Amino acid sequence: MDTAAAIRRGVPRGQEKRVAELYWEAFGRKLGAALGPAERGRAFIADHLHHDRAAVALAPGGTVVGVAGYQLGGRALTGGGVRDVLSRYGLVRGLPRLAVLALLERTPEPGELVMDGIAVDPAHRGGGIGSRLLAETAAVAAEHGCSRVRLDVIDVNPRARALYERHGFVAVHTEQTPYLRRLMGFGAVTTMHLAVPARPDGPRAGGTEAGR
Repeated sequence: MDTAAAIRRGVPRGQEKRVAELYWEAFGRKLGAALGPAERGRAFIADHLHHDRAAVALAPGGTVVGVAGYQLGGRALTGGGVRDVLSRYGLVRGLPRLAVLALLERTPEPGELVMDGIAVDPAHRGGGIGSRLLAETAAVAAEHGCSRVRLDVIDVNPRARALYERHGFVAVHTEQTPYLRRLMGFGAVTTMHLAVPARPDGPRAGGTEAGR
């Protein structure tokens, strides 16, 4: 267990590029078709983060070594709308990218927190950071009165699925996506749910999110 890393809510100011690097390292194959090339994609993510939509792991000194982003209240960790994409990539290149981003869009149902995924620095993997970030995200969901956490895991990431299953996530649906294999590198997406027990004292208004 990596006890040296502290789990906190919110992306610290000044760590936007670091979070973007971690996200791109973990999900770059999937995001590349929409936001690539890599340097431009990382810059776009860093410029449009919602700081209060993540739990992070901080190494001594304050560097982010793990991040779990989530959607709640209409906002996700990774932001940027149509106008932002077109401004960054131009009309001709931007429109096809918007179509790809639409394929990745997931809208939470009432009472649901949707996770955008966990990214951990390779040098810090295997020490329990992913588990601790999952637990913190579930705590956020409980404090906001959510009844479940939802996430999607792709078929080429069995390690992530095993982590989610160890923490009580249950697969509820698998969608075959062979049309995305050449574009994004995966051919199926499994939706998983984690039931969130109700808090005895009820949801806490606004939660305890930092970094706004």
